[in-house]
Amino acid sequence: MRAFDRYAPFVQEYIYQNHWENLRSIQVAAADAIFNTDENVLLTASTASGKTEAAFFPIITLFSEDMPSSVGCIYIGPLKALINDQFSRLNDLCAEADIPVWHWHGDVAQSHKAKLMRHPSGILQITPESLEALLLHKHAAIAKLFGDLRFVVIDEVHSLLRGDRGGQTLCLIERLSRIAGVNPRRIGLSATIGDPEGTGEFLSLGTGTLRPRRISRFPAHCLCWKKKPTTPLPTQTPALGISSSIPGAKSVWFSSIPGKNAKW
Repeated sequence: MRAFDRYAPFVQEYIYQNHWENLRSIQVAAADAIFNTDENVLLTASTASGKTEAAFFPIITLFSEDMPSSVGCIYIGPLKALINDQFSRLNDLCAEADIPVWHWHGDVAQSHKAKLMRHPSGILQITPESLEALLLHKHAAIAKLFGDLRFVVIDEVHSLLRGDRGGQTLCLIERLSRIAGVNPRRIGLSATIGDPEGTGEFLSLGTGTLRPRRISRFPAHCLCWKKKPTTPLPTQTPALGISSSIPGAKSVWFSSIPGKNAKW
């Protein structure tokens, strides 16, 4: 089945209304990976190449067929401005299927956040720092908020590779998943990068991965990694880390001790 035919009718209508003549290669590859596998996915392409739609067209199609009983997808963006921009784009699209889109950061009204707490659903857009604050201050509500979490979409993955923020973000995702008792698929969006396989392994740390399998041969890349049971985090240690126990897989360690560098 073609990617377009697999999309929900309201997504097809959105494409018609915006006068798209065809889907981009990254969107076709992403649809195949998200619809037909249960793997983690990394989408790498240049700016304005349709990566956001490539990820969310299949996700919201799946939600329209089987609505999650809690927040079903977390979108993690590095900047509030990026979240605000994506919020308006997603909200217009999802409104047709009654899929709520929430955003959560320091500039968001408390009334909006309170409504999400009362009715957890749809897609939550959030920064890494706000996700950490949510875990700290709403710890008792995490299971209710994310008990049916199915996807975590991380935008600008390449920007997280430049420092400790990326490791901290993965630790937050792992912590949330364990509290809520879920194992969501991870979908990374990134600008074109020199080592997509290494970036994909980084993205999947803590879920267990096999060697990445390239599923397209387009200028934009779509890679996917098979999910396995979550790898336990170390305990009784002053450092924060995530590593894979799969034989032959790369490991990464992020240290919270001042002066210690991240190691790949």
